[in-house]
Amino acid sequence: MPRMRTPVVAGWFAGDGDDFRLLGTRCSACTSVFFPREDAHCRNPECPGGDLAEVPLSRRGHVWSYTDSRYRPPSPYVTNPELPWEPYTLIAVELAAERLVVLGQAVPGVTVADLAVGMEVEVVPGVLHEDADTIWMTWRWRPTGVAA
Repeated sequence: MPRMRTPVVAGWFAGDGDDFRLLGTRCSACTSVFFPREDAHCRNPECPGGDLAEVPLSRRGHVWSYTDSRYRPPSPYVTNPELPWEPYTLIAVELAAERLVVLGQAVPGVTVADLAVGMEVEVVPGVLHEDADTIWMTWRWRPTGVAA
């Protein structure tokens, strides 16, 4: 039986391949966009309040900041304590159209040496963890080859 591909957090992204998108919400009153999505109320303290609608976020953005993680994170992040810890790269990406910054891991193989502030990256599906029954899906940032 094939393993289920399951989002780590339901409702935060959808699609696959070129259709893969992060999902946020936009307020009808102030047009603020939120990610992670907000379903209850607008988080903008200056907003008079409006309806929130799901919106797909831009697939591409620019590196705002980046670092590497050299420690084994605590639960709920899943790692095998039997294996040596492998550092991974974190990228904060500015989505200009939405006027927000989204944090996420880089695709495997991308290190801080491969990144520069301002370079273009795109969101792609990624695997956070696999077990016997499930492939836990998340998002990753992948450089497009466009320099800063």
